[in-house]
Amino acid sequence: MSAISLIDTHCHLNFRAYDDDREAVLQRAAAAGVHRMIVPAVDLESCRQALDLAKSHRGIFAAVGIHPNSADNFNAAAAARLREWTAHRKTVAIGEIGLDYYWNKSPKHIQRQTFEQQLELAGELELPVIIHNRDANEDVLAVLEAWAPSLPDSLRNRPGALHSFSAPSEIAERALSLGFYLGFTGPITFKKADDLRATAKTLPRERLLIETDSPFLTPHPWRGKRNEPARVRYVNQKLAELQGIPAAEMAKHTTANAEHLFALPA
Repeated sequence: MSAISLIDTHCHLNFRAYDDDREAVLQRAAAAGVHRMIVPAVDLESCRQALDLAKSHRGIFAAVGIHPNSADNFNAAAAARLREWTAHRKTVAIGEIGLDYYWNKSPKHIQRQTFEQQLELAGELELPVIIHNRDANEDVLAVLEAWAPSLPDSLRNRPGALHSFSAPSEIAERALSLGFYLGFTGPITFKKADDLRATAKTLPRERLLIETDSPFLTPHPWRGKRNEPARVRYVNQKLAELQGIPAAEMAKHTTANAEHLFALPA
C-alpha cells in the first residue's frame, strides 16, 4: 500500500476498455495510493455511466457534460438532463466541455455555442468546469475570459481545470489569471515534451492537478499500453522532479488542489 495519497482528476473508467477488469483496475489504483478519482463524461450516455460508477464506489466522483465532438447532440433536453444529474452529491463538475479543432467532428460555431451554454449552466449551478482544448487555444481562452467575470463568489478562485494541459506558457498565464487549475497527464513524461516540462516547472504548485485521461495518454515507461489510474503517480513524480521537491510533497499539493477545486471530502 502506497504511503502517498493521490487523486486522479480525469479518468474514463466507464469506457469499454475496462469492462473486463474494472474492479482489478480500482484495486491497483488503491494499492498505488489513488483512492479518489473523477470520471468525466463526453455525451449523455457516459454521463449516466459516470454517475452510476460514482454511486457504486465511494472514491469515484462524476462530472457531467457534452464533449465538443458530441456538440451536435446538445439541445434543451440534454441541458435538462445535465441539470438533473448535477443534483446528485457525487457530481462535482460540468465536463468535459470545450473546443476541439483537431478532430473537428462538429462545426466550430456549434462547438462554441454548446461550450458557452454549458459554461452558463455551470455558473448558475455553482459547479467548476473541466475544459477540453485541442488546437483551439485562443478561442477557448476568449470564451473563458468572457465567462469568468460573471461567476458567483463561490467559483471565483475555483472556476475549473484545463484538462491535459499542453498549451504554451502564455496560455497557462491567462488561465491562471482567471483562477483556473492546470491538469497534467502522461505526455509530460514523453521524451519530446521539453516545452511542456519547461512550462510546468514554473507553475505555482497550488494550481497543479494530476490526471491520467485513462485509457489514453499512458506515461513513460508504459507508453503504448492501456492507461489506468494507478499510473497517475508517474505524472506526480515528474512534476515533483521538475519543481525540485519530493513526490510526497507534490502529492500533498495536487491532492489539496483537487479537494478544493471539486469540493471533495478530505
